[in-house]
Amino acid sequence: MSDRGLLARIPTPQLSTPILAGSKVTLCIMPIAQIVIGVLYLDECPRQHYIPIYLVVAGVFGLLLAALSCLPCAQEPKDGTTNPLGRFCTAWNSLASLFFFCWFITGNVWIYSIYQPNYDKATTAVDPYCDKTLYLFAFWTTTLIYILLGVFLLTGCCVLVCFFICGRADPDDDV
Repeated sequence: MSDRGLLARIPTPQLSTPILAGSKVTLCIMPIAQIVIGVLYLDECPRQHYIPIYLVVAGVFGLLLAALSCLPCAQEPKDGTTNPLGRFCTAWNSLASLFFFCWFITGNVWIYSIYQPNYDKATTAVDPYCDKTLYLFAFWTTTLIYILLGVFLLTGCCVLVCFFICGRADPDDDV
């Protein structure tokens, strides 16, 4: 059998700088939209007043993580060595990612716990309202993350199965 493992055989494509920059800008659109919607509707959800705060903080941390990935200390040197600044950046990125994950779970509780709130601000009902634009934006951005996670997991599993099947038929392997 070959010395290289299954994952080591997967080629890593080298993308050009314009493609990388374009993908970073595209990925920053959602955090910017979260900040804008959260700030515009900051006091428009008495039913769950943490939803706009959740959007603003999630947007800021999304931009922060995108910025951290652009720093030179976030990339490993080509010679394979590590430096103290690189370890600091890795630790900071890990802490920010952990906070972002916990904040995401907290936002899920706030958003899904009031599913289908009263959207009408003018009603005299006892039930507090939540602005429709704010709530539906928060709901669908959160749900979109779950949809994308499912698509990526399904695609990843399919790719690994294909690599496993194709890897078994490799003629230079001693099976």
